[in-house]
Amino acid sequence: MTHLLEDLKSFLNNSPTSWHAALEIGNRLALKEFIPLNENEKWHLEQGKKYFVQRGGSLCAFILPTMKPECALILGSHTDSPSLKIKPNPLILTENMITIGVEVYGSPLLTSWLNRDLAIAGRIVVSDKEGNLEEKLIFIDDAPLIIPQLAIHLDREVNEKGVILNKQDHLAAIACLQGKPESSAYLEKVIRRQHFFNALISYDLFLVPMEESRFIGHEGEMLASHRLDNLASAHASVVALVSAKSPLPHTLQMGLFWDHEEIGSSTSEGALSPFGEDLLKRISFCLNLNDEEFFLLKHRSFALSIDMAHAFNPNYSHKHEINHRPLLGKGIVIKFNANQKYVSNAPQIAIIIEACHKLNLPFQNYVARSDMISGSTIGPLFSATTGIRTLDIGCAQLSMHATREIISCADHLGMCQLLTYLLEHQK
Repeated sequence: MTHLLEDLKSFLNNSPTSWHAALEIGNRLALKEFIPLNENEKWHLEQGKKYFVQRGGSLCAFILPTMKPECALILGSHTDSPSLKIKPNPLILTENMITIGVEVYGSPLLTSWLNRDLAIAGRIVVSDKEGNLEEKLIFIDDAPLIIPQLAIHLDREVNEKGVILNKQDHLAAIACLQGKPESSAYLEKVIRRQHFFNALISYDLFLVPMEESRFIGHEGEMLASHRLDNLASAHASVVALVSAKSPLPHTLQMGLFWDHEEIGSSTSEGALSPFGEDLLKRISFCLNLNDEEFFLLKHRSFALSIDMAHAFNPNYSHKHEINHRPLLGKGIVIKFNANQKYVSNAPQIAIIIEACHKLNLPFQNYVARSDMISGSTIGPLFSATTGIRTLDIGCAQLSMHATREIISCADHLGMCQLLTYLLEHQK
């Protein structure tokens, strides 16, 4: 199964933003006979066929059963990661240096962005000579930027007290030294190196680390990369969708890949939007399900929120609950939280434990220390908005929200195996 790990590396390297990730997912699905749909058009769906639809950085893929659907198995993940977004008027001239101002997107580990080569990636809207607008995805890596850290000679206590960063004052990235007058048009100038257009109208752009994903460890047993949270889960879901036995007689097999999880999901592309349930309704309309059959479909369905879990860090053992320390390489993580920051209850947990036993896959439990605030996922949001029973699982990960995160290769392969099995057998 080494090919799956190489494919994961390729997926990560080609997905610097949520829009790139959605494109990569769509390309992989199209190669496996999934048919693209347009939300702005009427749908004519056929039983037993495979489809996908994209909305910005979000995407939904589904495989229709050969007969009327009675339940659905839904794999949920997200395509965005904490990062630094370029401001609308970003250029700052300080002495002879042009810097790029950024906003903080989500909750990144800010210190990991210092002293690192950074590219520019995202989407732009441009016009041609006739005034027609066109959206393009870009990845500009031939003019790296950098956010310099203050030298230790000017911050003598940094190793004792740590780096303290002001998000407004300390995160501007050096783009270039001021040269000719056109340096003031820096951003458009570097984009034009790779893309032809008449005028740059608007953009959504991020700084992204340039270092590619890489196997690490004595036997390459781990993988280090940017955006493992949560592209590793998205990749495992894609693998399951294209690998699982399909179509099934009465089970709708579905993958939902949401954008904007890291900022709360309260957008038209986030897990709090009607995107997922609207798609279920449209599928039901096309397959002539009546209202009662639609509600029965939801009631019988099961969703997995697949996101990363905090692995035990040997340098900070006191930060982990003593009996719940997920280890790299020790299997699927089932997430628990009494206040339902993670959706977990005994009947849903039993489904995963039974599947792991049948597949001979290891699994482990995670709960945060009682004196620490737990994170959360799309699980509670999707469960609350749709009423579909949901469970939170994931793979253990170190350095979550840093520019360089770490997972176990064996855990990822196990997740691919588990999701494939559930798509084939869950009823």
